[in-house]
Amino acid sequence: MPVHGEIWTIKELFVYPNENIVWSIQIVLYPYLTGLVAGAFVLSSLSHVFGKEELKPVTPFALVFSLALLLAAPLPLMFHLQQPQRNIHVLFTPHFTSAIAAFGVVFSVYAAIVASEVWFTYRKHIVESALALRKAEGLAARLKGLIYRVLTLGSYDVSEKALKLDERAATILAGVGIPVACFLHGYVGFIFGSVKANALWMTPLMPVIFIMSAVVSGIALCLFTYIVLMEIRVIFKRTSPWGPERVMPAAKPQETDIQIVRIMGKYLVFFMILALTLELLDLVFHGYTAKKHWEILQTVIFDRFAFNIFGLQYGLGMVLPFILLLLPRLSVRRAFVASCLILFGVFMMRWNVVIGGQAFSLTFSGYMNYQLPVVPHDLDTFKEGLAGFLLLLFLPFGLLWLFSRFLPLFPKKEKLSPLG
Repeated sequence: MPVHGEIWTIKELFVYPNENIVWSIQIVLYPYLTGLVAGAFVLSSLSHVFGKEELKPVTPFALVFSLALLLAAPLPLMFHLQQPQRNIHVLFTPHFTSAIAAFGVVFSVYAAIVASEVWFTYRKHIVESALALRKAEGLAARLKGLIYRVLTLGSYDVSEKALKLDERAATILAGVGIPVACFLHGYVGFIFGSVKANALWMTPLMPVIFIMSAVVSGIALCLFTYIVLMEIRVIFKRTSPWGPERVMPAAKPQETDIQIVRIMGKYLVFFMILALTLELLDLVFHGYTAKKHWEILQTVIFDRFAFNIFGLQYGLGMVLPFILLLLPRLSVRRAFVASCLILFGVFMMRWNVVIGGQAFSLTFSGYMNYQLPVVPHDLDTFKEGLAGFLLLLFLPFGLLWLFSRFLPLFPKKEKLSPLG
């Protein structure tokens, strides 16, 4: 039986026999998904905590999307583990003596915060739906009514006073959730930054870089998905493809949608500036300190991964979308292209950190290349290959669709999509 990682590792020059690229595509996807979680939650909290009223139309959507991403975020780790059934010990024995054990605590707390905020945000809708479906006929309607009744948690008070308490609770949870969300993703950067044996990862800026790029990717994903849903509304106009019960009101003027897109684009530009500055500062830090490992790092950064870093990550994934967003009179099409490029650029950042950090041998005289398994021929190549990657990458969109069957993604006055 081959050693884990041996199948997709190609070695060059002087490499230790037991060295392989162990952290593969799933460990690239893991920080990518956790970053999307944090970014979507930060976007959903801007209107609650900082009073950004212009973002209110997308606040519920970003919050529910954050919950969907949160449920999918740990799955890349589960796919990567050789003994995934043992992960339960991390949750049952919480402590802070290791980063992974601390993750179990932080993830549980953050999941409770997001789920609670979703409940307080949608409690009125849940109660009204539970009462409306109490005497519904048909198995599907009865089952849906049962789910709503369970979601009420026995609380049916929708008086003005109770709704104000719900709004206050949601605001408090949003305020508490922002630092927890940043800590959740910052810990991922902490894991890489604390690996003293790896020259590329060992930098105190790593957690902050991960947090900033997380916010960028989360906002870009919400912008991308929002535009897709908006265009679906235009294509299908009044009738939803998911059933006659989802008949939508007349389409609102396109200008309203463009205004929201432009507002999200402005916040995206702001966080992109911070993320790009920190990433370039980290690159300068490595070059300035120029420790004994700098010689091989130069060959990785400026030679073997030069196209990935400067061409795909910075050029195509940061500079080009930055220009597209800064040009006057931002259009929906231009915002869509920019959001796609940003998502790709952040993914390449995760790829360059995870795979690039393993691309050189501990001998400092050899290299290792990662060959992604495309066609799975066993369980390992399925989990660590293209098939497992795509499965988990698109899972949050399936969860978002599932949640949309019970929770409207947009306020009633702006039912912008068949999902809402």
